Amino acid sequence: MDRNTIIGFILIFAVFIGFSYLNRPSQEQIEVQKRYNDSIAAVEIQRQQTAMEQEISNDTTSLTSEAQPDSVVQAQMQNTYGAFATSSSGEENFITLENNLVEIKISTKGGRVYSARLKEYTAYDSLPLILFDAEESSFNTTLVTANNRVINTSEMFFEPVQATSDQATMRLKAGENGSLDFVYTLQPDDYMLRFEIVSKNLEQHLAPSFNSLDIQWMQKIRQQEKGRKFEERYARLMYKYLADDVEEMSDSKDASENLSNKLKWIGYKDQFFSTVLIADESLESTKLDSRYLKDGGYLKQYNTTTSIAFDPKNNVSGFYFYFGPNDYPLLKGYDKKIFKEQDVQLEKLVPLGWSLFRYINKWVIIPIFDWLTSFCGSIGLAIFLLTLIIKMALFPLTYKSFMSSAKMRVLRPQIEEVNAKYPGQDNAMTRQQKTMEVYRQVGVNPMSGCLPMLLQMPFLFALFMFFPSAIELRHESFLWAKDLSTFDAIISWDAYIPFITPYFGNHISLFCLLMTATNMIYTKYNMEQTNTGQQQMPGMKLMMYGMPVFMLVFLNSYPAGLNYYYFISTLITVIQTLLFRYFLNEDKLLKQLEQNKKKPAKKKSGFMARLEEAQRQQQQALAKQRAQQQKGGKR
Repeated sequence: MDRNTIIGFILIFAVFIGFSYLNRPSQEQIEVQKRYNDSIAAVEIQRQQTAMEQEISNDTTSLTSEAQPDSVVQAQMQNTYGAFATSSSGEENFITLENNLVEIKISTKGGRVYSARLKEYTAYDSLPLILFDAEESSFNTTLVTANNRVINTSEMFFEPVQATSDQATMRLKAGENGSLDFVYTLQPDDYMLRFEIVSKNLEQHLAPSFNSLDIQWMQKIRQQEKGRKFEERYARLMYKYLADDVEEMSDSKDASENLSNKLKWIGYKDQFFSTVLIADESLESTKLDSRYLKDGGYLKQYNTTTSIAFDPKNNVSGFYFYFGPNDYPLLKGYDKKIFKEQDVQLEKLVPLGWSLFRYINKWVIIPIFDWLTSFCGSIGLAIFLLTLIIKMALFPLTYKSFMSSAKMRVLRPQIEEVNAKYPGQDNAMTRQQKTMEVYRQVGVNPMSGCLPMLLQMPFLFALFMFFPSAIELRHESFLWAKDLSTFDAIISWDAYIPFITPYFGNHISLFCLLMTATNMIYTKYNMEQTNTGQQQMPGMKLMMYGMPVFMLVFLNSYPAGLNYYYFISTLITVIQTLLFRYFLNEDKLLKQLEQNKKKPAKKKSGFMARLEEAQRQQQQALAKQRAQQQKGGKR
């Protein structure tokens, strides 16, 4: 080898060593990987144990049939379950906890929450609203015995040692003095269920290195609303980091997440209801999984695998289960009532849009709507009053937009003169400059009508997010709409129509149809009234008329309450436009504009100066292009 080759190998080796050093895992990553490997090992142990248990079960049956001594059977059970052998068999019974809002059943098998029913709500088919029942949910903690046997609490039988209508203690016995208690306490007139895992004298019965408790939690999300496809958009798995914001998993596809950071809570939600597990301290090394379920009356299945710190000798791990509605004021109130100074942010289970839209809903729309519903006997009337209040608040912006259109409309004869004096494509730049000169002389900014409209857009989008999330609309009727939280179909069909059904649905919503018709009328009238004599872009008219049709297709499956709001809002705008046109004296307005010509010329605004400079540069570029074309033609 020559010297250069040797140096090259040395440099490659140095780079490899440096790269390995810089990319070595941190101590936290090593601990996370260790816990992950331990979980994999526990699963493998469980798999082997299950096979062994099946074999033991078969052997036990054989031994029983051959009248083997009880001592032999007990020894086999002791070998399989250790100190928990006495709890490995039994009969499943139920303890019921309830208050005025919720009924919760606790099963002795697994000591878990077996079902949750919300008393003040019903499903779309008028049946009792049950979040989950029987095998639709599971909750399991994993223990490792002193002889390295994996015990799943979901397979064990707990003994109810204390049970009242609002509190139950489910005990898993271990030997003479050891126990693992699941303690449930239902808060009065609340949707919160206090849940505590209490260990006592388990250190001699569990593996010496057992210092964390693995938790597996699953729930299938029932279809509770009329429109399954629309409900799926709002069903998602959400979680909050202990020292950070709330995040959510994809609502449109299967998804999985492996999270190494600590979590404060995990929420399984659909459009209007949620099941949330909230830790007093934190959840660690969490794996989340969300899966679509196509049939059987379920929307999705959520799975969580997580862990908590655990002391077998004497440990109390505290949680809260929330089984209740996605009601913004209710969820927001928990920050002051139960979770003081913890910034739990449960209210983010209610989707109100991002950034500016959420703030508008939070500080403007929700307080006004809650105030209106406090004394309005009809949600439909409350929406109508909300629309009036918003339109009145935005009227100064609307008025300014109307005035801008009116000024340009009365100047239309002068603009038409300019168009006649400078016809054709060759004079396009000159015609545009002269048009802007007319507007500048009378003090009219052609863009002044756009800004007020843009300032109203955040409210439009905020309300677009608010109404589908407002549980106050659920099962509330108004006029022909039986439920303002879903579509108000006047015509339905079963046939699947390609390219139509996936977007439009198999129905026609009346409020959406009325909203579309009103928009078409307003679009036609507005285009006639705002015609300033200038040439429009090709296809602009078609696009303006196509927008209401697009809204019909897009909003046909949205809640009737949203389409009702858009219908009333557009109708009020039409009425405002007609009244404004009726009371406006256009001759007087034109005289005022003509008087502006006599005033000293104002300094051009920054926008107008930039616009004229852009026009000048464009005209120069066009003239240069034409000169080059003429020069090329002569050749």
